[in-house]
Amino acid sequence: MRDLDLTTLRLFVAVCEQRSIAAAGLQQAMVGSAISKRLAQLEYQVGTALLVRKRRGVQPTPAGETLLEHARALLARSALIERDMAGYAQGTRGHVRLLVTASVMAESLADDVAAFLQAPGHQQIQVSLEERVSPEVARGVREGSASVGICWDAADLDGLETQSYRGDHLAICAHASHPVAALERVHFADVLDYEYVNMPALSAVQQMLTRAAAVQGKLLQHRMQVSHFEAALRVVRANLAISVMPAEIAQPFAQAYGLRLVPLADEWAQRRFAICYRRQDLLSPAARLLVAHLHACGPAQDGAR
Repeated sequence: MRDLDLTTLRLFVAVCEQRSIAAAGLQQAMVGSAISKRLAQLEYQVGTALLVRKRRGVQPTPAGETLLEHARALLARSALIERDMAGYAQGTRGHVRLLVTASVMAESLADDVAAFLQAPGHQQIQVSLEERVSPEVARGVREGSASVGICWDAADLDGLETQSYRGDHLAICAHASHPVAALERVHFADVLDYEYVNMPALSAVQQMLTRAAAVQGKLLQHRMQVSHFEAALRVVRANLAISVMPAEIAQPFAQAYGLRLVPLADEWAQRRFAICYRRQDLLSPAARLLVAHLHACGPAQDGAR
């Protein structure tokens, strides 16, 4: 069978949807006789009848229903190809909204996004960043409030497609005079009796710490709760409590404040971040370019999946 003509398939779909050649002609700005000729050629090409002509219009045969399904898929794919190629030809335009966790926001994401926006052909793309905890990142992407999210890959990402991004390592941040500061490396179970400054209860890190403590039959000793890492570091600097946080975030502050970072030896302390979205074919050209860029930033350097 010779290659199918997209224009003829578009007319065939219009006729099936309108159940009338005349109505399809009005919709497509084409005379009915020309449409009839194309449809006759299509039936000859596929070797079977596709439409049943009735007194008040037409309806597809079983073969026509099958072709209708394929034609719609082909036309949708063709539209995506045209959209994507137009984006490359004219310089991709668009707005991509990202939902990200506090850890991702505080680490390398801003630099990675800046590098993407400065690359040739990306000057017409806008990227918005909104901070949320991991469960809300996944929920927001599922519900369509953002096209792309980045969160800890331990979060519930069921139903979403993912690609790896960067990773980090959790550590205990302590005042230099705190007993934990003398350790080189520690398991979380061994420091559960100390008081902690914690992040919001719904954050992925806090939920993981709560579960890890429960496994040991203990509760976290809460000294206070804060909403961001810098506040937690100030509490640690005052020697009011210790905190669990990504070493990549804490290191610059620890050096400035004279604090000590003690890596956690637990397997779960080595975190990997995931880029998540509903389906790749639903992403705009701008979003696909951004996802590809962010994915390339991480795996080789950070071991993310």
